[in-house]
Amino acid sequence: MKDALAIHRMLLERETLHEIVRLPQLIANADELPKALGLPPERCLATRVHLVTTGGLLPGGRGSRYLTAVAVAAQAQVPADVLRGALGVRSVKPASADAINNATDYAAELVAPLLLGDIPVFIDRRVVDSLDLDEVVYTATGEPSTALGIRILDLMAICHAKPIDLTGSPVTRTWRRAGSGLR
Repeated sequence: MKDALAIHRMLLERETLHEIVRLPQLIANADELPKALGLPPERCLATRVHLVTTGGLLPGGRGSRYLTAVAVAAQAQVPADVLRGALGVRSVKPASADAINNATDYAAELVAPLLLGDIPVFIDRRVVDSLDLDEVVYTATGEPSTALGIRILDLMAICHAKPIDLTGSPVTRTWRRAGSGLR
């Protein structure tokens, strides 16, 4: 399983300033970070993983499927219909814990937005807009006793997170996965 040490090593290799914080109590999921750290929810990010089905049909009547991750303020949910519209895909639903564990190698409720391989990562535009890009945010590390503190700008750069509008406004269709890349 991926953990704080794997994240720490990767960030050291990239010479990225960060802090692994020992939490005063164990957490069961990333939504508990604000209480554990005494911070507002918008400074703590939870990574929600979703199963996406594209509109293109494959033999057997199904579109292609892939996982995508969305970093949101802790305790915030990702409305599937809004995410579906923003990505311009046929369907979106939360991924199962087994699918998350297998694809990310993180504990399903403690996924970090880092080290996710080919899984595209998005970040709620409201989080980006509410913070100075030099502000430190905290994310889960895959384990219940630690959190990662990192500048939001560095986090977005390292995980290639693209801001996405999750408000449901008419201009939400901004990112689409086609073939092997995002456009």
